[in-house]
Amino acid sequence: MKLRIVSIVAGLTLIAAGVTVSGSYSAPRQYYSGWNKSPKHSYYYREYYYKPADDYAGYKHQYVMYYPEKPKHYYYYNPYQKTYWGRCPVQTNGKGQYSELAEKDRKASLSDIPEEAFPAPGAMPHVPGAIDGVAMDLPPDNLPPEGSPAEAP
Repeated sequence: MKLRIVSIVAGLTLIAAGVTVSGSYSAPRQYYSGWNKSPKHSYYYREYYYKPADDYAGYKHQYVMYYPEKPKHYYYYNPYQKTYWGRCPVQTNGKGQYSELAEKDRKASLSDIPEEAFPAPGAMPHVPGAIDGVAMDLPPDNLPPEGSPAEAP
């Protein structure tokens, strides 16, 4: 009988510990969704979700666009400002690389941005709106299902 009571108490302790652990879970600061294909156009897109601060409730988002006819880069689109604001290479070998457009070069249509407007890649920019200096994560290294890898330079 005593052994049974000890087992029950131990089991309840584990359950309580499990509740405590799951109750202390914190959501990731940033993450990317899987790929989606535009039903009306030739591009693919994924959402980039982020919190401007650790204590921000919910998420903001941007779009990462992949154009098969421009297979070497992912392009970032800001839906709040309705402009493209930069790009990163598809193949980075795990090294953060980003070309952030100057404000004057940010346009609603990628075709309105000349190639020479993109500066040489530098470090990943800060999470949009963040004041704590946290850098954006690279997108996952998987191409859309029908995408083909860009040729190495």
